[in-house]
Amino acid sequence: MADLLMWMGILGIVVGLPWLLLHYITKWKQAPSLTGEDEKLLDDLHYTARRLEDRLATIERIIAADHPDWKPLDPPAQERRLEDYDVMRRN
Repeated sequence: MADLLMWMGILGIVVGLPWLLLHYITKWKQAPSLTGEDEKLLDDLHYTARRLEDRLATIERIIAADHPDWKPLDPPAQERRLEDYDVMRRN
């Protein structure tokens, strides 16, 4: 009985583990990837977010000019500019 369990364990490791790995590798390769349209949508969303961030920085500058004791929550956001965005830098 112990020999049977040993052989079943060896068979499970030698056959079962590679089968499981290959099964999920093929499932991963069959999964849909981003299309060109999806990438364009992501670029547009990123561009819009950068514009909104720029608008927020402008509003914060206006408020800071009107109320000298007011401090923005995220000072580095003012330093990032919309012109810095380059579509070719995306992953």
